[in-house]
Amino acid sequence: MTEWQRYLDDRQDTFLDELIDFVRIPSISSLSEHLPDVERAAEWVAARMRQSGIDNVEILPTGGHPVVYGEHLHAPGRPTLLIYGHFDVQPVDPLELWEHPPFEPHLEEGRLYGRGATDDKGNMLIPLLAVEALLETAGELPLNLKFLFEGQEEIGSPQLPDFIEAQRERLSCDLVVSADGMQWDTDQPAIWVGLKGLCSLQVEVKGADQDLHSGSYGGMVQNPIHALTTILASMRDPGGRILVEGFYDAVVNLSNEERQQIAKIPFDEAEEAARLGVPTLVAEAGYTPREHSWARPTLEVNGIWGGFQGEGTKTVLPSEAGAKITCRLVVDQDPTEIAEAVRRHVELHTPAGVRVSVTQRPDSAWPYLIPWDHPGNRAAHTVLREVYGREPFYVRTGGSIPFCALMLEKLGVYTVNFAFGLGDEQLHAPNEFYRLASFARGQGAYVRLLQRLGETGLEGL
Repeated sequence: MTEWQRYLDDRQDTFLDELIDFVRIPSISSLSEHLPDVERAAEWVAARMRQSGIDNVEILPTGGHPVVYGEHLHAPGRPTLLIYGHFDVQPVDPLELWEHPPFEPHLEEGRLYGRGATDDKGNMLIPLLAVEALLETAGELPLNLKFLFEGQEEIGSPQLPDFIEAQRERLSCDLVVSADGMQWDTDQPAIWVGLKGLCSLQVEVKGADQDLHSGSYGGMVQNPIHALTTILASMRDPGGRILVEGFYDAVVNLSNEERQQIAKIPFDEAEEAARLGVPTLVAEAGYTPREHSWARPTLEVNGIWGGFQGEGTKTVLPSEAGAKITCRLVVDQDPTEIAEAVRRHVELHTPAGVRVSVTQRPDSAWPYLIPWDHPGNRAAHTVLREVYGREPFYVRTGGSIPFCALMLEKLGVYTVNFAFGLGDEQLHAPNEFYRLASFARGQGAYVRLLQRLGETGLEGL
């Protein structure tokens, strides 16, 4: 057993106690009342970075939720790696579905339950522990490291573009490694090469100045709910293809090689439908459900409101209605251009008698795609094969991590996703949890990755 492995093994109970303390902080970035908690989480992260032996740790303002930066630059001639993660978390509603309070971490059968346990507090703590193990046992690191942990990922990192632009020199590096992500399952590793972008919109329809009696005015005054449903129904055909003009203009079709890579990964459509509790899976014509989820853009209505919502009947013609929409985007789609295309579509399909507004929300993100054979991915491949004893899958996801595309756009640097959550760990849902086995496995994997990149560099960059 190596010295660093013994160091990690001997301290798992201590590390777990620290993670429990971290998860207790209700750092919900989308709710203004939790701003002090996001700042408290930043202070916790900064203190833990200093404890790990990281230099020049600072909490940096962004104009919104803060980021925490640190570095260890004592390996001249070696690559510089930037490790990324986030310490903000999603809201907890519906609270009644939690079996235990979301910010009172609960241990059960090798799992730590609590909001943020897997997304991303457990995962982002892992590289700090790996760095500590190397510094305590070897006294040095095999390469140069920078760290950037943010407090606004769950709201789309709205201040990060300007922050990265302003901090280009400080953040310069050869490669980013993201501690926000997951593996395929407990026994199968994966390298995530594609992330979708995000365009978030709100559509509001206004009719009369006040709610009206539906018997007196129904049929004479346009009902905003009827108008809204007409608009929404016009956006997709029955097969799921998006009918917004220009929506697909920048989309690059999947190549045969890409489709073959996706097809190699086991997927039982009937089993997945049963697991999700739906009669069947759906997809755009000409694509499998997984191809659609991973590599085709989507337009989804996330919420809708208007009129009377209480028990019983209220014969009202509402004065307004609205909907929240998100579009998940693929490489080369511009969130701002998509928002404008949706706005034009809404204007063209709005019935007479109402006024409509379409607002693009700030939580937008560009899509991201890294070549599967990038040198950083090759290093991750070697390490994952050693740790799991299996070749990793190369996969995509319908989710978004804005930072990956931002670093590519602003600094020309790719991000390798190297994290150890799993898709069944209820991230963004009640009863979120993190497997303690993954927490321990990830620490060793990060040590190996740092050693690998320090030994081989990044040939081919």
